[in-house]
Amino acid sequence: MNYRRFTSIALLFFLSNFILANDDPFEEYNRKVWAFNEFLDNNFAKPTAEVYTSITPDFIEVGITNFFRNLNELDNTANQLLQGRPLLAINDFTRFLINSTIGLGGFIDVGSKFGLERHDEDFGQTLGTWGVGSGPFLMIPIYGPSTPRGLAGRTVSSVLSGTFAIEETDVRIGLTALDALETRARYLEVETLIIGDRYSFIRDSYMQYQAFESSNGEDQPDDFVDDMDDFLLD
Repeated sequence: MNYRRFTSIALLFFLSNFILANDDPFEEYNRKVWAFNEFLDNNFAKPTAEVYTSITPDFIEVGITNFFRNLNELDNTANQLLQGRPLLAINDFTRFLINSTIGLGGFIDVGSKFGLERHDEDFGQTLGTWGVGSGPFLMIPIYGPSTPRGLAGRTVSSVLSGTFAIEETDVRIGLTALDALETRARYLEVETLIIGDRYSFIRDSYMQYQAFESSNGEDQPDDFVDDMDDFLLD
């Protein structure tokens, strides 16, 4: 980790501990970014995702989803250890080994068939378990909803992800683009859940989801979380 990245993360930690998580002090700015993101989505991302889902056989879509989830198992494993859950770390790393081999590079989720539960962990959640507050809601250009803690966590998790070790730049960019397309395609399935003001709905559901994940679901009952899972945390 270079000095500039370390300084940025330290600053984000500082901010997240002194601003209430549910505040939206940058709403005016956030809404402008939201409008920009909506323009890009409506004109590029969403139409591309619709074409992707219409021409791609279901079993291939599922396989691609499994592939990227399998790459995330390395991030899951590291963060389970950082959160003091070695048994879950063994579970997630075993999933990675099984799915990467028997599961044909992760395209088939053999681990689940063996009774190994899939988890979604990242460094942002680890920071939450360490007591770091999420900070205010932020709408990031292109990337979408986040928080200072989420941005810090994404920086570290990007290093822990399976694609980081790929040396060929064009291959890494291609996989990143496919990952974004696959994620947007899954978002199509939950868009009907969005009601009222879209910005407020996404903001509130995102912040609620972050609270749920940081507590590992403890004392945070919410039927909506499962429906938004694929969209908000991949």
